[in-house]
Parts: sequence; C-alpha cells; structure tokens
Amino acid sequence: MKSQNCLVSLKRDRLSVKTTITTAALAAYCLAIPGVLASENSILTELPMAGPETALVKSLQEIAESRMDSALNGIEQLLKTNPNFRLAQLIKGDLLLARARPINNMGDTGGIPQQDIADLREEARARMQHHRESVPRNATPKYLLQMQPEQKYAIIADTRRSRLYMYQNVRGEARYLADYYISSGKNGSQKLKEGDKKTPVGVYFITANLPREKLTDFYGSGAFPINYPNEWDKRHGRNGYGIWLHGTPSNTYSRPPRASDGCVVLSNQDLNAVGATLQVGITPIIISDEMEWVKPDDTVILRNKLTQKLESWRRDWESGNIEAYIRHYGRNFSSGDQGLAEWIQHKRQVNAAKSWIKVGISNVGMFLYPGRDDLVVVNFDQEYSSNNLSNKMKKRQYWMKENKEGSWKIIYESAA
Repeated sequence: MKSQNCLVSLKRDRLSVKTTITTAALAAYCLAIPGVLASENSILTELPMAGPETALVKSLQEIAESRMDSALNGIEQLLKTNPNFRLAQLIKGDLLLARARPINNMGDTGGIPQQDIADLREEARARMQHHRESVPRNATPKYLLQMQPEQKYAIIADTRRSRLYMYQNVRGEARYLADYYISSGKNGSQKLKEGDKKTPVGVYFITANLPREKLTDFYGSGAFPINYPNEWDKRHGRNGYGIWLHGTPSNTYSRPPRASDGCVVLSNQDLNAVGATLQVGITPIIISDEMEWVKPDDTVILRNKLTQKLESWRRDWESGNIEAYIRHYGRNFSSGDQGLAEWIQHKRQVNAAKSWIKVGISNVGMFLYPGRDDLVVVNFDQEYSSNNLSNKMKKRQYWMKENKEGSWKIIYESAA
C-alpha cells in the first residue's frame, strides 16, 4: 500500500526540472518514515515552530508528496545554517542525483557505507515518527507523581522514540515545555555493566555541570553527569560510570538514534537549551524504555497514598514507638552495609537514649520508577531534633509495594 501511494505521488509530479526518484526510492523514503504518504491530511499543517528538525521533516514530507523542488530548496536552506547535518546532506544528494539519473534507494549517491545509510534512515524514521505522534497536552508522564518545589524542571528520556521531553514545574503540576531528538546506547537500554554500551533505565539526578572548556570536542558544548549507578542499580549489581547528558562534536550536528556508549546525546543547539534549565543535585533525569503518559487524576491516587504513608512514618518515628516505626520498613530493606536486622538493632539502641523526638519533613518529591508500578523514589528535606541531637538533611527513600495486595514499605533510605 505504501509503495502504491508513493507511485501515485510520482505520477502527479509536475516539476519544471526533470527529477526522477523511482518508485523503489520513494518507497524507501516512505518505509523509513512509516505512515507518511502524500495526502490531503499532511502533517505540514501541524509542525511546531521553526527549527532544523521542522525544516527537515517538511522536506521529507514534500518528497513523499513528490514536490521535489520545494524539498530541495528547504534542504539547501537548512544546510546553510547547519552544514554538518548529515541526514540533510544525504537527502540533498539524493535530490540532486535524481535530476541526472533515476535513483533506486535512499542514499543512492554511492560511496557511503551501508551501515551509515541505515543509521541515517533510522534517524529520519525517529524524527518523522515524532511529528506524527503529538505530545498529549491533557496528560502527564506517569513518573512525575510530585515534583519538589525547588525542582523547576524535570527531564524524561525515551530511548525507543529517541526523544527527550522537558516538563516545567508550574505550581506543583508538571507542564509540557519542549522535546528534542536524542541518541542513546549502541546496544539499547537497560545498562547492566561497564562497557556494554547500553543506556541505563531509572530515576537519576544531575550531579555536575561540565562546561565545554573542561572537555574534549567529542562532548560538544557541555556535559551533565547523572548519578548512575543509583542506589537501585547498585543493589542489583549494575556497574559502570560516566553516563552523561552531552552534546556532539563540532563537525557533527546529530548522531544516529543508537550511537553512544550509553550516554544521552543531543545536538549542541538542543543541549544549550536544555542545559539552561538544569539544576545540579536537583533536576531529575528519568530514563525510560518508552515514555508513558496518564491522565493527571491517575497520579493523584498513588501520590495521596504515599503521602499518607510518609506522614504515618514520620508520626511513628516522632512518637518514640519503635515497633510502629520499624513496621514501615520492608523485609528487603538496606541502608549502606546494613540489612533490616542490623538496622533495627541499631535503631533500638539509638531510640533507647531518646526522651523525646521531633521530626519535620518538607519539599517532598515522588517519582515512579520506569517500567514498574511498585517502586517509587521519594526525596524530601528532613529536620530532626531530640534531647541529644539536632540536624537537617536531604533524604532519599525507595518505597516498594511488597506484593500486589500488600502495603508500601521502605526498602532503602539514606541522605540524598
């Protein structure tokens, strides 16, 4: 069906300059960009504000509609401002070659390795697919149960869609702001060990801001390391290091969807836009196999449940009732080198020396772990005082539902 529709488009071609892209080549473009065919319902009317990706998508749509002169003009304009955009260079080569002889496939200019062609085709697929799937504005990412007041933005990377989404914290609600094309691990996601060239999946936080002058050109305009491996990763024996959000070399506009050693990579232009919003130690970076959106009300039930659990934990600790307090901790709890039994013994000894305890918690954030409905990362500010100790700290807990019908329990706890 796709090839037939492309053939119809080819027969309608009325270019003043003879341009011959064969049915096979048009089919290759259509197959590289699923569902994009010449029709009255063109996506061109739905494209967002102007930018390099918008211009590229517009030209690809025009190719599918056999408006080759317009496509070539758009690509040439794009390359004037982004001369290192390899996918745009490939498309321009196809369009120019088609004026001299029929071309039979995407990237038919010769001299380009087939793997490079395949990579560029995947980039075209990812970019165009995004413009066919609009970001739902009446839904929210299911991971953002509650953003802390100090967290101005949250970042979510979708490795399957090769997309990074930015959400703004507007009076406690996560509101869509922008999205960007990304590259991720050569071997996919679910990083397990050093050198596997996979991107981790989980809830992470920005740990540093490394400017261009402290990096080699490979990392582009800057880099933002994340805290991989996090506490959950370490518990499961995942290792490795150096997972960053970073840019591209100066001679490269963008990389194929699967091109990094595990990092999340943006064009330098996009990294600069995203980087301006990132807060070291504060901004959450959630990496998922596939972004999931839900209705805002769907997050309220779980958020309220966990809010009640957190408050119950605080009250029981403050009450001095050690038995009630330790019931909030799961059988698989750990903190540092301590398992549940060692931790309970320690807490009993500490509690015996307390005549009174006051515990205050504020600035609470809750993030559902990607790929799971039973694991939530909870961050908050804790103010503790007793007859012999007072302190303030940022705290991180992992709450897990022990079984489908069971209660939520703390399985990890430490200073954040």
